[in-house]
Amino acid sequence: MAQAWKCSGLRWSADGPVLVWDGGRRSALTWGKRVAFGVAEGGVRTCVGARGHACPVRAAVSGRSTGARCEECGRLDRAHSVAADTIADDPRPYRVYLAWFGPGMVKVGITAEERGSARLLEQGAVCFTWLGTGPLMAARRTEELLRAALGVPDRIPYGDKRAVRSALPASAAERAAEIAELHERAVALGRWPESLEQAPYGPVDHVEVFGLAGLPTAVGAVSELVAGGAVGGRLVAAAGPDLHLETDGKGVVVLDTRLMTGWELVPAGNAEISVPIREFKGATGVQDGLF
Repeated sequence: MAQAWKCSGLRWSADGPVLVWDGGRRSALTWGKRVAFGVAEGGVRTCVGARGHACPVRAAVSGRSTGARCEECGRLDRAHSVAADTIADDPRPYRVYLAWFGPGMVKVGITAEERGSARLLEQGAVCFTWLGTGPLMAARRTEELLRAALGVPDRIPYGDKRAVRSALPASAAERAAEIAELHERAVALGRWPESLEQAPYGPVDHVEVFGLAGLPTAVGAVSELVAGGAVGGRLVAAAGPDLHLETDGKGVVVLDTRLMTGWELVPAGNAEISVPIREFKGATGVQDGLF
């Protein structure tokens, strides 16, 4: 029987996307590389635990869950997150940013300064600019101020991001136009916390990093993995947790790598996709079910 591996998720490094496996093994992903794996026959997806600790009951979790955590581990993980505002005494500096994912899709958010642009890569931000740096709660107050004053959200659904990646404006200047205008409006507000240092406008574009130039339109996305199923295709782009895989005769299909966690995965070098696919609106050639 082939050795089974457990995926810890997709990480972004200076060299591009990397799949990380339990035990520390890493698989670098390059454009054109064939990505193929199977799900162990008879396997059950189990909770990945929280905060570096295994789930005490190894609870079964839904194949459609992107978090791969049971209710109790999910609660524990959220309770210690920056978004929960339970670590107000965190001494690290934080950055506020504006991120653009496609026309009309801009969000404001915060990330620890020490993480650099990793958070933006993980979210699949096509381009972004920093707004300022300061203590955590000052960054959080600035985020809330800008959400209210500029009318921008703090989240963009992944489905919306995927839908526009193959139809982005051609030039970096066009892609940055919305965050340029919003940065100017943000600076003009004049109601920022005194402890937050404003940052000048400086757009960073990720189209080349993600491989989005000339990206074929995806026909659908993997909705879940199933025991005995398989995924296979040639990597043509990656953004955030998503891999865009070109399949033989079926077009480009998006795999959210968060769906891989919690499963025992096995090698499947010549595999094609045999797991449920959710067809994108207007796409043809992919059925909503097992192939």
